[in-house]
This record gives sequence, C-alpha cells and structure tokens, in this order.
Amino acid sequence: MINLGNLKPAKGSKHRKKIVGRGVGSGHGRTSTRGCKGQKSRSGDGSKKIGFEGGQMPIFRRIPKRGFNNKFRREYEIVNVGKLDKFASETEVTPLFLKKEGLVNKARFIKILGDGEIVKSLNVSASAFSKSALDKIKAVGGKVKIVK
Repeated sequence: MINLGNLKPAKGSKHRKKIVGRGVGSGHGRTSTRGCKGQKSRSGDGSKKIGFEGGQMPIFRRIPKRGFNNKFRREYEIVNVGKLDKFASETEVTPLFLKKEGLVNKARFIKILGDGEIVKSLNVSASAFSKSALDKIKAVGGKVKIVK
C-alpha cells in the first residue's frame, strides 16, 4: 500500500546531474562540454546585454528619438456633471466618494467636465473643473471646492 512514508518517483524519471570539468577521464573534462573557443566557452561571457546585436549598432540607438516625457504631468480622471445628477441633493461629492461609487478608478486627480445636465445642488470637491462645469454646478445652487 502507498502512503507518505514510502512514496518514490517513478522508475527512470529521475536523472543524475551531469558532472563536468572533473578531468579528461570523466568524459566531460578539458572543455567541459562547452565546445572549443568562442564567447560561450568562456566563464561569465555566456549571456549578453539586452539589445546586444553582436557588435552591430543596436536598433534602439539607430532609430531617432523624438519628444520627451514630462515627469510632472498630471493624468486626470474625467467625470461629467451629468453623472453626478444621480446623487441626492446636498451630497458631499469627494474623490473618495466618487471612487466608492465606481465613477473613477483612482481617487487621485479628478476633473469635472460640463457634459450633461444637473438639477440637484451638490457640494463637489475635485482637483480641477471646466468653466462650463463650474457654471452648471453654481447655477443650481451647488458649491465647488478645488482640492490638491
């Protein structure tokens, strides 16, 4: 009967590790199965840097570079005022509230845009507002607050 005390791998499934570099008589001595001269026969030289093309000028250096990435750029999540109209009147709409309601993925930088109609007065806090969104929220008696 098989139990944890007498488990063994199937016959022929386990192989002994090849021992190289232990003398000519072992059959794997002298060059240690690495062949003769060349880059792969020497220690430490077997792997090349990413993008290495055998000494040819690599493609990422041949192709011209254009533009730059601004590390201070802010990516805003967009919410239109029409989406805010589903909340009850006098609701405090904050970035965390919008994330909880599923209107944004990250509660970091949110910009409110003026697409759609709003009829309820809300207290809206966001990183930025478009002019039309500000006008629409204030027209129905809502308050806006810019948070960083």
